[in-house]
Amino acid sequence: MTSALKKYNNLTQRLITAFLGAAVIIFGVVFSEWTYYAVFFILCLCTLIEFYDLSGLDGMVPQKTFGTLCGMLIFSLSFFIEKGDISYRYYFLIFPIVSFVYMIKLYKKFERKPFTNIAYMILGLFYVAMPFALLNIAAYENGYYNYEIIFGCLFILWASDTGAYFAGTLFGKRKLFERISPKKSWEGALGGALLAVIFTLSIAHYFQSLEQWQWIIICIIIIIGGIYGDLIESLLKRSIEIKDSGASLPGHGGFLDRFDGLLISAPFIVAFLEIF
Repeated sequence: MTSALKKYNNLTQRLITAFLGAAVIIFGVVFSEWTYYAVFFILCLCTLIEFYDLSGLDGMVPQKTFGTLCGMLIFSLSFFIEKGDISYRYYFLIFPIVSFVYMIKLYKKFERKPFTNIAYMILGLFYVAMPFALLNIAAYENGYYNYEIIFGCLFILWASDTGAYFAGTLFGKRKLFERISPKKSWEGALGGALLAVIFTLSIAHYFQSLEQWQWIIICIIIIIGGIYGDLIESLLKRSIEIKDSGASLPGHGGFLDRFDGLLISAPFIVAFLEIF
């Protein structure tokens, strides 16, 4: 599919990829809790592998296979615990299992910076696996699987990204954070915020899982999280001296490029829902 889309310009590639990707994700979220699990399991897996591949480009040697397995364990444990199939006590498995990386590194010969590589492996878990795992808490916020919160958050995020892209392309002049991302503009940020607010008000009208004020707070979190998520991922790419995190999603780059806003927003959204 990726090679077939290369004959189109960037905008066309972007639109086709966005439409197909959104259709698959929406189907997964809405159809059942199991299709939701399957879709987000794959998204988490692909994003985590991409992160570890990028770490390798920077000369690091993270424990890629073990880190990926730990990340998927964290995501799966979160799902089955929130679903009610297993006890929350199984969360305590995460710490001893991840700690095995120290023993693994003892048997790695000729590795110059083992603890730096361990840090990169753990960063992948914190930066990628944990936010995806936290989405399971939001999905079961009312004590049972309810697609509305995940669906709403995704639509607000996509609205913010879409509004920012087109407003920035058409009107962008004032640089938002030129040192990290020269193409990002204040006009793009405002355009994304405006479209996100419009979508939020529509979602709050039809979805009753949360009060309108809660949807508005989530919208604010996503707008800010989307901006900073993009800047943080740009900082990562600049440190490795690459343009895109990958080429898996034509017109969008890689999975990190597409879900950077979600990775930063998810912890704040779940903290807000659980505390307030």
